[in-house]
Amino acid sequence: MAFISPALTAMLDRWLDHERALAGVAANTLKAYRADVLGFMAFLTQHNGDAQGLAPLARVTLADMRAWMAHERGRGVAARSLARSLSAVKSFYRWLAAREGFEPTAVLSTRSPKFQPKLPRPLTAPAASDMIDHIGLQARDPWVAARDTAVVTLLYGCGLRISEALSLQGRDAPLPPVLRITGKGGKERIVPVLEIAREAVARYLRLCPYETASDAPLFRAVRGGPLAPRAIQKVVEQTRLQLGLPATATPHALRHSFATHLMAAGGDLRSIQELLGHASLSTTQAYTAVDAAQLMAVYDRAHPKA
Repeated sequence: MAFISPALTAMLDRWLDHERALAGVAANTLKAYRADVLGFMAFLTQHNGDAQGLAPLARVTLADMRAWMAHERGRGVAARSLARSLSAVKSFYRWLAAREGFEPTAVLSTRSPKFQPKLPRPLTAPAASDMIDHIGLQARDPWVAARDTAVVTLLYGCGLRISEALSLQGRDAPLPPVLRITGKGGKERIVPVLEIAREAVARYLRLCPYETASDAPLFRAVRGGPLAPRAIQKVVEQTRLQLGLPATATPHALRHSFATHLMAAGGDLRSIQELLGHASLSTTQAYTAVDAAQLMAVYDRAHPKA
């Protein structure tokens, strides 16, 4: 990283450590933060013709920020991705300015590009049910079929992320009526477990040829190791093609479906936020837009005057 000074490299590492320790930011998010900030500094080096250190960063102007954003859009970076990069740069500047004593107004006042929020794309309730009913048909071994059914049932029945379902260990079995799940950023939440999900996991465990050690993964790969997310993504894709579902029918879409169907049944935002483990209510509010969009679609199709 010849485009930034050793002192600035050290400060970037300290900021990332701060985000990890105090803000509980996930490892993948930290990796994205680093890439975003380094990309910004690489542009400044090219733009100003000199490697970036602490002093040059303090002199960044609003014109520099606009030049960077124009450069990013010019090379095809989408508005959503640029907004994420700008957010990372602002966060780093806010932290750095507090420690180095300079005024970060030029960076912090830079407006984020406008973009249309991407709404979740859930499955319909019948499609989600079909997915659970047919997922086991893709495997030859009965225990693998039971395993895949159990994982997918947890995604839809409990709103788990695939990483959360696959992080369950032998000590979690048999599944209790409620699970304590550690999600993004180490945030813990309590999730009720439907009886159908508990039964699906119990059936998998009865058929699984591997011993369920307390400190071993609950869900095993064919050779006995931890089950990888890609294995579930692949079997969901096969089932999607078999059922004629859209390409948006992914494992994560089952989590979206969980939230959307709760919302449609009258669930309140705060409760759904807790069940999903969202840090911000604004994230959960996307499901109100989905519900409204579906309602309008029904209206347009059915109302005589539409």
